[in-house]
Amino acid sequence: MAGGLRQWRLLLGVMLALTAPVVAAEGGGARAPALFVFGDSLIDSGNNNNLASLAKANYFPYGIDFADGPTGRFCNGYTIVDELAQLLGLPLVPPYSQVSSVQQILQGVNYASAAAGILDDSGQNFVGRIPFNQQISNFESTVAQIAGAVGAAAAAGRLGRSILFVGMGSNDYLNNYLMPNYDTRRRYNPQQFADLLVRQYASQLTRLYNAGARKFVVAGVGSMGCIPSVLAQSLMGRCSQEVNDLVLPFNANVRAMLDGLNADLPGARFTYLDNFRVFRAILGDPASFGFSVVDEGCCGIGRNGGQVTCLPFMPPCADRERYVFWDAYHPTAAVNVIIANQAFHGGADVVAPINVRQLANL
Repeated sequence: MAGGLRQWRLLLGVMLALTAPVVAAEGGGARAPALFVFGDSLIDSGNNNNLASLAKANYFPYGIDFADGPTGRFCNGYTIVDELAQLLGLPLVPPYSQVSSVQQILQGVNYASAAAGILDDSGQNFVGRIPFNQQISNFESTVAQIAGAVGAAAAAGRLGRSILFVGMGSNDYLNNYLMPNYDTRRRYNPQQFADLLVRQYASQLTRLYNAGARKFVVAGVGSMGCIPSVLAQSLMGRCSQEVNDLVLPFNANVRAMLDGLNADLPGARFTYLDNFRVFRAILGDPASFGFSVVDEGCCGIGRNGGQVTCLPFMPPCADRERYVFWDAYHPTAAVNVIIANQAFHGGADVVAPINVRQLANL
């Protein structure tokens, strides 16, 4: 990653660590045995590369600031879960599509897929993708592999101490509810749709629990009304309050649902990452976070760099660490690093009831 971003990560980590309770890592090494990741393009690390899909990022300039270049990450560098893996003392988590041995899965797997949603039909405009239900099935296969390798008891213990990061819901809005070729908006008002999503979500998270997972970090949907693709739809380039208001019932439902799961599932620890709050804080005072460009994608075409997203070999902006958005839909690595550090070290206003560092050391 770029030198300036490394310095920012170090500085931010030190600042947050000074206010965080000191907890020793397990055995002086990794804080958790493994990190398992479920989600969409915000945290996909290459699972769509070999699919017949329009949602791919395995080409330059994606990965321009990542050591391995274009890998399928929809970013210039680190995703949120890349930074979280580092904070947990783990290697970067490999995509499920590229895992070839049991040894590779013991420290975690990334099942996330661009265009995936909580609902199976979300994102179908992009053709190939791996919806959350299928990601869970892939995790269940992984659990069986681990049990076959180390035994059922050891596998259960390992999974129970591992961290699961789940970030779903964006595509259920951007590539379902808000798309004109779907009838979802005619069938459900925003609250009804949020209720529908979270009923399904609760069942899916319970399925992960039944597979052996116990420690969960569940991210809410961010401030989608301010991404470049939405800004570009306004001649004034303004955030859409209507789009932001759409996701608020969903986020509120998720928080309440997680409280219920914590009460109902023995041994489960679900914590909520308020992506919306973090993103709004960055957009509200970008200079304090080191940003100066908040309304334009670093790599894109048209108004706000959001009418056409980053194309193959398109020259990106030079000063990427000053940009909040990388392309029409996704944040830069600098933003991802901030969100991950807030998840790991942050207070209950951002990550509740406990942060990832505390969760890992339970």
